[in-house]
Amino acid sequence: MAEKPWDGRFSESTDQTVEAFTSSIAIDKRLYRHDIDGSMAHCRMMAHTGIISEDDADQLVRGLAQIRDEIETDRFVFVDRLEDIHMHVESRLSEIVGPVARKLHTARSRNDQVALDARLYLREETRLIIRQLHGLRRVLVDAAGSQMGAVMPGYTHMQRAQPVLLSHHLLAYYEMFTRDSDRFRDALTRIDVMPLGCAALAGTTFPIDRDDTAAQLGFAGVSANSMDAVADRDFMLEFLSAASICMVHFSRLSEELVLWASSEFGFIEMPDAFSTGSSIMPQKKNPDVPELIRGKTGRVFGDLVALLTTMKGLPMAYNRDMQEDKGPIFSTVDTLTACIDVMAKMLPRVTFKTDVMRRATTTGFLNATDMADYLVGKGIPFREAHSVVGRAVAFALGQGKELDQLSLEEMRTFSDVIDADLFEALTVEQVIDRRTSKGGTATDNVRAAVRAAAEQLAAEALPL
Repeated sequence: MAEKPWDGRFSESTDQTVEAFTSSIAIDKRLYRHDIDGSMAHCRMMAHTGIISEDDADQLVRGLAQIRDEIETDRFVFVDRLEDIHMHVESRLSEIVGPVARKLHTARSRNDQVALDARLYLREETRLIIRQLHGLRRVLVDAAGSQMGAVMPGYTHMQRAQPVLLSHHLLAYYEMFTRDSDRFRDALTRIDVMPLGCAALAGTTFPIDRDDTAAQLGFAGVSANSMDAVADRDFMLEFLSAASICMVHFSRLSEELVLWASSEFGFIEMPDAFSTGSSIMPQKKNPDVPELIRGKTGRVFGDLVALLTTMKGLPMAYNRDMQEDKGPIFSTVDTLTACIDVMAKMLPRVTFKTDVMRRATTTGFLNATDMADYLVGKGIPFREAHSVVGRAVAFALGQGKELDQLSLEEMRTFSDVIDADLFEALTVEQVIDRRTSKGGTATDNVRAAVRAAAEQLAAEALPL
C-alpha cells in the first residue's frame, strides 16, 4: 500500500521533511503486538457481526500473525513514509493478503485504534509494575524481620530525634510502596476500558459489537462516550502521577542509602556489585545506583508535566498533539521498572552496621521526650515538663554529658519529683518499648507489623 490512507483528498505528495517530522514510528513501533492483537480482535468481531466474511477474517488474521512474526524476528522494515505502526501493519498486510487488506480498517479510525493500543500496553505494564512492587515489598518485610531488635536514630530536620527500631524504619517504606501498589491497582480500573469502535469521534454506522471485541481482548468494559474515548488521556496522566509518587519514595529511600553509606553516618555498607569506584581516587566506593535512582526521578516528573502540558489546551476530540503522549509513557515505564528491579536486587545485599546505629542513639539527647513523659507521669503538666527537661539538657551540654549520665542529685535540681527510676526510663530499650501506641516503634508492635505485612503479601492477588 504505497499511497497514504488519505490520498484521495490531496493533489500532491507529502513533503519528505513533513514525513520525517510527523513520523512516530521510531517510538510507537513498540506497540506492534498490541496493535496486531487489537486488529485481530476487530477482524473476528466484524466476521461475527457479518460486516466481513469469515474467509476474509481468516486471511486477515493469518496475515497479521505473519507480520507479528516478521517484527519479532527482525525481518520487518520500518520507514518514515508510513508514519506509525498502524500504517506499517496495514501496508505490509496488503502485500501479504492483497486487496482484502483494505477491509481491515472498516468501522474504526486510527484515533480509536491508537487509544486501544495505548490502553493494552499500559494495562500490561501496570500489571507488571504491581507484581514488581510486590517483590520489592517482600524484600523490605524480609529485611525488617531479619533486623528485628536493631536500633537506630530517628530523624526530623535531619537532626537526631528519638530512637526507633531499624525494622520500623524499613516498614515505613513498605507502607509507601504498598500505597503505590494500591494507586496502580486503582489506575488499572480506568486503564482497563476498551475504546475501539468509537471510530474518529462519533462512532460508526456499521453494526459492530464492541462487547465482543472487549471480551476477546480481556477488557472489563467499554467506553461510554465516543468523543471522550478518543480524546481521553486521563488514564495516562493517572499512571504518570502514580509513577511520579512512587519515584518520590524511591528517591527518598535512595537519599537515605546514600547518606547512610557515607563516612559521616557509616550505618550501612553498600554491596560492591552495586557500587562503582573513582577514575582518580583509588579509595572511593560510590553509591551510584541509589544516586541514579534519585536522579531518574526528575525524568519521570518531567514526563508527567510534559503530558499535562500537551493535554491542557486541547479541544475535543483527537488532535495531532496527542501523538506526543507515547514518549513520556514509554520513558516512565522503562525508568520505573528498571528502578524497581535494581532496588529489589540491591537491598538484600546491603549490610546494616547495627553497632554503629546503636551508638548513634546514645548521643544527642534522644531520650529527652521520655524524661518529659516521666515528669508528666509524676503530675507535672507537659509544657512545664518540657521546660524542665530543656533546662536539664542545657546543663548537660555544658557538662559534656548526656541526660542519663547526670547524677540523681543533679537531676533533682531541676525537679524534686525525680527519683532513681527515671534512669530506667531513659535507656534506649525503654524509650523504644514504651512507645506502644498503635503504629509506634515498640518491639511488640513492630513484630506484629512484620507478621501483618507478610500475611498481606501472601494473601494479595496479583494481576495476570
